[in-house]
Amino acid sequence: MPTSLADIKDRLDHRIGEELMVISQAGRKKTTERHGILKETYPAVFVVDLDQDENSFERVSYSYTDILTKNIQVDFDEAANE
Repeated sequence: MPTSLADIKDRLDHRIGEELMVISQAGRKKTTERHGILKETYPAVFVVDLDQDENSFERVSYSYTDILTKNIQVDFDEAANE
């Protein structure tokens, strides 16, 4: 489990170009799932190019703080790597 923002960024830096799913809190008991590809990492945020079949917009960015505070969960698609 990552314990710092630098650790989270480092882990994501090594997975650029891979498919992932981002699960985010959309309310008290509601979550949203978005599928895409990890495109870029910056000092404070990372960018995901979204699957156009599922989403009305092309990209979304999240902060590393979102992962640390568990506002979002990032799961890499292990099936794509088999």
